Amino acid sequence: NLKRATVYPRATAEIPRIVELVRGLEEKGLAYEAGGSVYYRVRRDPDYGKLSGRTVDELLEGVRLDVEPGKEEPADFALWKASKPGEPAWDSPWGKGRPGWHIECSAMAIHHLGETIDIHGGGLDLIFPHHENEVAQSESFTGRTPFARFWMHNGLVRLAGDKMSKSIGNLVNVRDALERYSADAIRLWMLSSHYRSPLLYDEESIGAQERALRRLRAAVTADSPGGRAVLDPAQFEADFVQAMEDDLNTPKALASLFDLARDINRNRDAGAGVAEARETLGRLAGILGLTLAEPETAAGGVSGDEIEALIQERATLRADRRFAEADAVRADLAARGVALADSPEGTTWSRV
Repeated sequence: NLKRATVYPRATAEIPRIVELVRGLEEKGLAYEAGGSVYYRVRRDPDYGKLSGRTVDELLEGVRLDVEPGKEEPADFALWKASKPGEPAWDSPWGKGRPGWHIECSAMAIHHLGETIDIHGGGLDLIFPHHENEVAQSESFTGRTPFARFWMHNGLVRLAGDKMSKSIGNLVNVRDALERYSADAIRLWMLSSHYRSPLLYDEESIGAQERALRRLRAAVTADSPGGRAVLDPAQFEADFVQAMEDDLNTPKALASLFDLARDINRNRDAGAGVAEARETLGRLAGILGLTLAEPETAAGGVSGDEIEALIQERATLRADRRFAEADAVRADLAARGVALADSPEGTTWSRV
């Protein structure tokens, strides 16, 4: 349920603009050439460090800096790198070379989005040096501030205590996760934590979101009796908006949705009309990208409601100490591509 972007720029298509940006900084005395490379003079920028709220010296504490010939200061960063044998290279006023890590992002953003952009995102690990340098070179080139009105740095996804990393191979990709869980469940798992917080990939937690989704789905698809509507969804919507405007506080926003779903089900059971409240719930869920659609039935032909009923039947059998029959229910579900996970909080399921 993601919406595609309208532009997908490539750094290699922006070389003329990158060169223009580097030359502009050089002309302002904020950059200098050394051995075919061009570096940004960090100490010439009085605002350097404002994104992370630290001084240059504080930012450099404990950071390993590559010592490169010709650099005036160890903290100066490369805007253009002289080419080495076997590397891709382009012609430039300083000889053959390639863009530095940070400059290509500024060039693409300024070209496609303008000198000031509304929202800039990225992982917390990019605040320094990448985004700090991106702000410095962009604002120094254009003379306009801010480069980005809002910065949204997300916490990192972790697997068994380590950051997911392609380089060390501890990854769970989206395609594999969708083989076991619905897109709504994965999204709800992510939204249940604030975006700045680290997120632990935990299959039991994602499985529990399938059960939570069924509460929302039951409310938004509930039949609306002909009785008078007594539930006013306006306050729930106000709570939702207030949470979203508080640094995108999605856990709090979700709480307002579940509160609304609870009251919809209560009022429906009491014979009151809930049509307006249902519409509000579906609309607010849609803002978070939740479809609340019933997941497609797997090849085994068992729906989510059937699975829940069988889980309840199994729980009753276990309570009656009829363990062989309970195990048979579990085995039947496994044969139909459904795995169960028991915990002190209850039983969750996922398709495998």
